Amino acid sequence: HALLGENGAGKTTLMNILYGFYQPDEGEILLDGKPVRLGSPKEAIGHGIGMVHQHFMLILSLTVVENVIMGLKSPRGLLLDRGRAEKRINELSAQYGLRVDPRAEVWQLSVGERQKVEIIKALYRNARILVLDEPTAVLTPPEAKELMIIIRRMAQRGLAVIPFITHKLPEVLEVSDRVTILRQGEVVETI
Repeated sequence: HALLGENGAGKTTLMNILYGFYQPDEGEILLDGKPVRLGSPKEAIGHGIGMVHQHFMLILSLTVVENVIMGLKSPRGLLLDRGRAEKRINELSAQYGLRVDPRAEVWQLSVGERQKVEIIKALYRNARILVLDEPTAVLTPPEAKELMIIIRRMAQRGLAVIPFITHKLPEVLEVSDRVTILRQGEVVETI
Protein backbone atom coordinates (compact mmCIF):
# COMPACT_ATOMS: atom_id res chain seq x y z
CA HIS A 1 0.00 0.00 0.00
CA ALA A 2 1.67 3.18 -1.16
CA LEU A 3 0.92 6.57 0.33
CA LEU A 4 1.44 9.43 -2.10
CA GLY A 5 1.21 13.18 -1.89
CA GLU A 6 3.25 16.29 -2.40
CA ASN A 7 5.61 17.62 0.26
CA GLY A 8 3.52 18.76 3.23
CA ALA A 9 0.53 16.56 2.38
CA GLY A 10 0.75 14.79 5.74
CA LYS A 11 2.28 11.43 4.82
CA THR A 12 5.01 11.43 7.45
CA THR A 13 2.69 12.85 10.09
CA LEU A 14 0.14 10.11 9.39
CA MET A 15 2.79 7.39 9.60
CA ASN A 16 4.17 8.87 12.82
CA ILE A 17 0.64 8.67 14.27
CA LEU A 18 0.40 5.05 13.16
CA TYR A 19 3.73 4.33 14.86
CA GLY A 20 2.75 6.10 18.10
CA PHE A 21 5.17 9.05 17.81
CA TYR A 22 2.31 11.55 17.54
CA GLN A 23 -1.23 11.51 18.91
CA PRO A 24 -4.09 12.19 16.49
CA ASP A 25 -6.27 15.29 16.90
CA GLU A 26 -9.23 13.34 15.55
CA GLY A 27 -10.16 10.09 13.85
CA GLU A 28 -9.23 6.58 14.89
CA ILE A 29 -6.83 3.78 14.08
CA LEU A 30 -8.39 0.40 13.41
CA LEU A 31 -6.38 -2.81 13.67
CA ASP A 32 -8.20 -5.99 12.73
CA GLY A 33 -11.39 -3.91 12.73
CA LYS A 34 -10.97 -2.74 16.32
CA PRO A 35 -10.02 0.79 17.44
CA VAL A 36 -6.63 1.11 19.13
CA ARG A 37 -4.80 3.98 20.75
CA LEU A 38 -1.07 4.01 20.14
CA GLY A 39 0.60 6.23 22.72
CA SER A 40 4.17 5.26 21.89
CA PRO A 41 6.30 3.28 19.43
CA LYS A 42 6.47 0.53 22.07
CA GLU A 43 2.68 0.22 21.97
CA ALA A 44 2.72 0.20 18.15
CA ILE A 45 5.35 -2.57 18.17
CA GLY A 46 3.18 -4.46 20.67
CA HIS A 47 0.35 -4.32 18.13
CA GLY A 48 2.61 -5.65 15.36
CA ILE A 49 3.48 -2.36 13.66
CA GLY A 50 7.10 -1.81 12.65
CA MET A 51 8.60 1.23 10.99
CA VAL A 52 11.79 1.74 9.01
CA HIS A 53 12.59 5.43 8.98
CA GLN A 54 14.31 7.15 6.08
CA HIS A 55 17.13 8.04 8.48
CA PHE A 56 18.04 4.74 10.09
CA MET A 57 17.93 4.25 13.86
CA LEU A 58 21.03 2.06 14.19
CA ILE A 59 24.10 2.36 16.39
CA LEU A 60 27.00 2.11 13.96
CA SER A 61 29.54 0.82 16.51
CA LEU A 62 27.41 -2.26 17.32
CA THR A 63 26.93 -5.46 15.34
CA VAL A 64 23.78 -6.35 13.43
CA VAL A 65 22.62 -8.74 16.16
CA GLU A 66 23.28 -6.18 18.89
CA ASN A 67 21.21 -3.57 17.04
CA VAL A 68 18.38 -6.04 16.43
CA ILE A 69 18.05 -7.22 20.04
CA MET A 70 18.73 -3.86 21.69
CA GLY A 71 15.95 -2.98 24.11
CA LEU A 72 14.44 -6.46 24.16
CA LYS A 73 14.27 -8.72 27.19
CA SER A 74 16.59 -11.68 27.00
CA PRO A 75 15.25 -15.14 27.81
CA ARG A 76 18.51 -15.56 29.79
CA GLY A 77 17.86 -12.64 32.13
CA LEU A 78 20.80 -10.23 32.21
CA LEU A 79 22.79 -12.33 29.75
CA LEU A 80 22.32 -11.83 26.02
CA ASP A 81 21.41 -14.88 23.98
CA ARG A 82 23.31 -13.93 20.81
CA GLY A 83 23.29 -17.45 19.41
CA ARG A 84 19.52 -17.67 19.51
CA ALA A 85 19.19 -14.15 18.11
CA GLU A 86 21.65 -14.88 15.27
CA LYS A 87 19.70 -18.02 14.37
CA ARG A 88 16.43 -16.03 14.19
CA ILE A 89 18.08 -13.27 12.14
CA ASN A 90 19.40 -15.88 9.69
CA GLU A 91 15.90 -17.42 9.46
CA LEU A 92 14.33 -14.03 8.68
CA SER A 93 17.12 -13.27 6.20
CA ALA A 94 16.46 -16.52 4.35
CA GLN A 95 12.67 -16.18 4.50
CA TYR A 96 12.58 -12.71 2.94
CA GLY A 97 15.85 -12.52 0.99
CA LEU A 98 17.45 -10.04 3.40
CA ARG A 99 21.05 -11.24 3.20
CA VAL A 100 22.84 -9.74 6.21
CA ASP A 101 25.57 -11.22 8.41
CA PRO A 102 24.35 -11.00 12.04
CA ARG A 103 27.95 -10.61 13.25
CA ALA A 104 28.84 -7.75 10.91
CA GLU A 105 29.52 -4.36 12.44
CA VAL A 106 26.93 -1.91 11.17
CA TRP A 107 29.45 0.83 10.33
CA GLN A 108 30.94 -1.52 7.71
CA LEU A 109 27.61 -2.12 5.93
CA SER A 110 26.35 -0.37 2.82
CA VAL A 111 23.26 1.83 3.06
CA GLY A 112 21.19 -0.95 1.46
CA GLU A 113 22.44 -3.48 4.00
CA ARG A 114 21.67 -1.09 6.86
CA GLN A 115 18.14 -0.77 5.58
CA LYS A 116 17.86 -4.56 5.61
CA VAL A 117 18.99 -4.54 9.25
CA GLU A 118 16.18 -2.10 10.05
CA ILE A 119 13.66 -4.36 8.28
CA ILE A 120 14.99 -7.42 10.13
CA LYS A 121 14.77 -5.48 13.40
CA ALA A 122 11.04 -4.85 12.79
CA LEU A 123 10.40 -8.45 11.69
CA TYR A 124 12.31 -9.77 14.72
CA ARG A 125 9.79 -7.88 16.87
CA ASN A 126 6.95 -9.71 15.02
CA ALA A 127 5.78 -6.82 12.84
CA ARG A 128 2.67 -7.69 10.82
CA ILE A 129 2.48 -4.20 9.39
CA LEU A 130 5.71 -2.67 8.13
CA VAL A 131 5.89 1.05 7.35
CA LEU A 132 8.77 2.03 5.07
CA ASP A 133 9.45 5.76 4.94
CA GLU A 134 10.70 6.61 1.44
CA PRO A 135 12.56 3.31 1.26
CA THR A 136 14.39 3.87 -2.03
CA ALA A 137 15.46 7.48 -1.48
CA VAL A 138 18.93 6.48 -0.24
CA LEU A 139 19.45 3.36 -2.37
CA THR A 140 21.37 2.78 -5.58
CA PRO A 141 19.22 1.60 -8.54
CA PRO A 142 20.27 -2.09 -8.07
CA GLU A 143 19.53 -1.87 -4.32
CA ALA A 144 16.14 -0.29 -5.06
CA LYS A 145 15.31 -3.08 -7.51
CA GLU A 146 16.28 -5.70 -4.92
CA LEU A 147 14.11 -3.94 -2.31
CA MET A 148 11.11 -4.09 -4.65
CA ILE A 149 11.55 -7.87 -4.86
CA ILE A 150 11.84 -8.11 -1.07
CA ILE A 151 8.68 -6.00 -0.56
CA ARG A 152 6.72 -8.23 -2.94
CA ARG A 153 8.01 -11.34 -1.14
CA MET A 154 6.95 -9.93 2.24
CA ALA A 155 3.48 -9.06 0.93
CA GLN A 156 3.06 -12.53 -0.59
CA ARG A 157 3.84 -14.03 2.82
CA GLY A 158 1.08 -12.03 4.50
CA LEU A 159 2.97 -9.00 5.80
CA ALA A 160 1.22 -5.68 5.23
CA VAL A 161 3.82 -3.32 3.76
CA ILE A 162 3.25 0.41 3.46
CA PRO A 163 6.07 1.93 1.45
CA PHE A 164 5.31 5.55 0.80
CA ILE A 165 7.36 6.52 -2.18
CA THR A 166 6.53 10.09 -3.03
CA HIS A 167 8.69 10.90 -6.02
CA LYS A 168 9.18 7.59 -7.80
CA LEU A 169 5.86 6.71 -9.39
CA PRO A 170 7.25 3.81 -11.50
CA GLU A 171 8.30 2.04 -8.27
CA VAL A 172 4.88 2.67 -6.74
CA LEU A 173 3.20 1.10 -9.76
CA GLU A 174 5.64 -1.82 -9.74
CA VAL A 175 5.22 -2.82 -6.12
CA SER A 176 1.86 -1.54 -4.84
CA ASP A 177 -1.53 -3.18 -4.87
CA ARG A 178 -3.18 -0.04 -3.50
CA VAL A 179 -2.35 3.64 -3.51
CA THR A 180 -3.79 6.29 -1.20
CA ILE A 181 -3.33 9.89 -2.21
CA LEU A 182 -3.15 12.63 0.46
CA ARG A 183 -3.55 16.35 -0.08
CA GLN A 184 -3.33 18.86 2.78
CA GLY A 185 -3.78 16.14 5.39
CA GLU A 186 -6.90 14.66 3.78
CA VAL A 187 -7.35 11.44 1.84
CA VAL A 188 -8.19 12.37 -1.74
CA GLU A 189 -8.63 8.84 -3.04
CA THR A 190 -7.55 5.23 -2.63
CA ILE A 191 -7.15 3.23 -5.83
